[in-house]
Amino acid sequence: MSDQPRAHVALVGTTASGKSALAHSIALELGDVDIGTIDSMTVYREMNIGTAKATSEEQSEVNYHLIDLVDPSDEFTVAQFQREAHRVEEEVAHARRRLIYVGGTGLYGRAVIDRFDIPGRYPEVRAELERRAANELGELYVQLQQLDPLAASRMQSTNERRIVRALEVTLGAQRPFSSFGPGLARYDEARMTQVGVRRELADLDERIEKRFQLWMKQGLLSEVDALRQRPGGLSRTARQGVGYRELLEHLELNVALEEAVVRAVIATRRLARRQRSWFARDPRIEWFDDESDARRRVIDLLNDSGNRVTH
Repeated sequence: MSDQPRAHVALVGTTASGKSALAHSIALELGDVDIGTIDSMTVYREMNIGTAKATSEEQSEVNYHLIDLVDPSDEFTVAQFQREAHRVEEEVAHARRRLIYVGGTGLYGRAVIDRFDIPGRYPEVRAELERRAANELGELYVQLQQLDPLAASRMQSTNERRIVRALEVTLGAQRPFSSFGPGLARYDEARMTQVGVRRELADLDERIEKRFQLWMKQGLLSEVDALRQRPGGLSRTARQGVGYRELLEHLELNVALEEAVVRAVIATRRLARRQRSWFARDPRIEWFDDESDARRRVIDLLNDSGNRVTH
């Protein structure tokens, strides 16, 4: 399969930056390009409006991947997403097509672009550690120092969440937590080029508010209400989706609808700033303030016979 075209690009940026619409138009223009959505919420079926998921019409025009993977009552992990992305890349390569990854969920993006070695989860081990942490956090830290001194040196002796997670992996996987890759602070050569779409904060804030008001007109409140009433309801992860969380407060906690909408817009703006800070730390991203320049760069990369994703 080495002779098959595998030119992939990651198009990144904050929520409401316009990257998804840009990716769709490029895929339409080129014809043999699929889109892989990197978003922690679009993986859920029936969560459509408030996730800015590609519409049914858009999905009929372009092949979309990594959306509608699980029911909203299910938990979903970065490791699961990474496995799905690997499967998608194989599928796209087999079809001799190209791929644009597009999204704003930074951790999911790093897991795919950098192929992180992600530690698993061990619920029984974790439950016991959490029980002990209530009164024996100091002893747990000493245990971590003995089993994985490098991991212990990277955290405070009072950080319960990190200590429990490090011990959960060390005991469950039977290998040190610190052995699972270089971590988020290290930026090695990426498997594909990342192109970033950047907007001024004032412009972004306005786009976020207008978009949320449009979603409300399109029936976002009804979507959230139907989701909470479906069999199984919403998982802990799904309930934390920005916009969904605030409208659930209106439906379940009697928060006034107008107040819930204001909270959702504010929360989305805060999310955009966190995303902006996350991406700013990655020196490998090529940033463009002009969307047309970003478009040309993505197309050039997809058409470059020397630009091949590495595995």
